[in-house]
Amino acid sequence: MRRRDFITLVGGAVSASALEVRAQKPPFPMIGFVRSSSIESVGNLVAAFRDGLKETGYVEGQNVTIEFRSADDHVEKLPAIIAELIRRQVTVLVTNTPAARVAKAATTTVPVVFAAGNDPVRDKLVASYNRPGGNLTGVSFFNTSLGAKKLELIRYLVPKDSAIGVLENPGSPSSVEERVDAVVAAQALGQRTVVLGAVTESDFDAAFATLVRERAAALVVTGDALFLSRRKRLVATAARNMVPTIYSEKLIVDAGGLMSYGASIADAYRQVGVYTGRILKGEKPADMPVLQSSKFDLVINVTTAKAMGWTIPQSLLVRADEVIH
Repeated sequence: MRRRDFITLVGGAVSASALEVRAQKPPFPMIGFVRSSSIESVGNLVAAFRDGLKETGYVEGQNVTIEFRSADDHVEKLPAIIAELIRRQVTVLVTNTPAARVAKAATTTVPVVFAAGNDPVRDKLVASYNRPGGNLTGVSFFNTSLGAKKLELIRYLVPKDSAIGVLENPGSPSSVEERVDAVVAAQALGQRTVVLGAVTESDFDAAFATLVRERAAALVVTGDALFLSRRKRLVATAARNMVPTIYSEKLIVDAGGLMSYGASIADAYRQVGVYTGRILKGEKPADMPVLQSSKFDLVINVTTAKAMGWTIPQSLLVRADEVIH
């Protein structure tokens, strides 16, 4: 073989090898978007997240890749999901609260941005709000402290001596915490409560059967990814049992629920998108304060009320931030 031919052959092999390595490397930064519940049912949250990314100059398919993963209400699947994304060398993980807990245990190097309804300091996701101190930061919309307020609002619709149900996901610490908040407030008022549990949507029927059997006049649903993702089934079950119900998320009222009181989770995910973009540009989660929702809205669906034969007192309607007709 002539020397020139040998050099050409070796050079070609090196070039092919380099091309193969480049082909294996993702062309854009990769975001792992992980939820404990369905992603398909929360398209508005995904859209809000993409809007936040766009504010920082990142557009999926143009200069960033997003890998979506869901545990579909089986939180025991989250460790494997997170591990797989870490093996694929994701640049940032975006999570809800259950996935954030798993991510924190799985990595100290991959940045994690969470949207959480709990207190992330008390849950030890971060060291403090102003200086998270590790590889996690995000947005908290404090569902856990809304139980008492939601109880106050639903009491407008029922006799004061009647029982009120509180539906929790016993596998979710933030849902349980909100249930405790509601029950303690009820005890102070002398209001009897009936605590109900649902870990999957298949538990809804049994929970409402207990509610009816205990003759509870209304229901407070705690904030949880399960109840948001399975909102159509939940709203239909409440309507079938003729139980006036208050939720945490406006999206459930948009789907036919009666009332909601809580922060905008869509806005929280937009802010998560902004934070994710800033991290992609080089900022560190340890130096990015955890954002806190400051505005909480009461939304009432009067169309649902009329269909069920319930009258919403004017004193409650005037307090509403939005009335759906």
